[in-house]
Amino acid sequence: MTLDEQNQKELMRTDLQRSLKRAPIDPGKLTSFQRILLTTDGTVTDMLEAYFWERMNVVRLFQDLYQIDREFAELELEPGASVLERRILLQGKVSHRNRIYAQSFIVPDRLDEKVRDGLLNSHKPIGLLLLEDRLETFREILSVGKEAAGDLADHFAIAPDDYLIYRVYRIIARRLPIMLITEKFPENEVD
Repeated sequence: MTLDEQNQKELMRTDLQRSLKRAPIDPGKLTSFQRILLTTDGTVTDMLEAYFWERMNVVRLFQDLYQIDREFAELELEPGASVLERRILLQGKVSHRNRIYAQSFIVPDRLDEKVRDGLLNSHKPIGLLLLEDRLETFREILSVGKEAAGDLADHFAIAPDDYLIYRVYRIIARRLPIMLITEKFPENEVD
């Protein structure tokens, strides 16, 4: 093991280390902020606001509550369970620049009424709703990687073959997964 590999092993969370072994991403080639976004278990909205020095708005692209027709292993759900699917952008309030795209699968039956209502009827970020509810949570990173922007390119004013870095993680509360979230952001973010 090289010194750089040993350093990386000591710096990265265990779940992230596993994900990076399967991903075409070299964390040493990412910007400091990209590494933070990739590894955080905190509220991404707060980090974006601090880094870009701008409030973020939630722009809802899609939302639907439905029953699944097959097992959803990452959320430990059986067919027939209800899931709220949400796709959003975190967008600068002043600059109107989209900073992150997120797709979430949420188990509404495992949430308090206040959080459920906030997800369905407000434009608040998930992290803020959980914080306001004071729900103790744990985030487990399942995978990280990069992929061509494709259909999401227009949201970030990049070419479809430019890359987005992504991470997939689940949020666990009361020892049960309550959300599966995929966040994507441009590989070559310029301020």
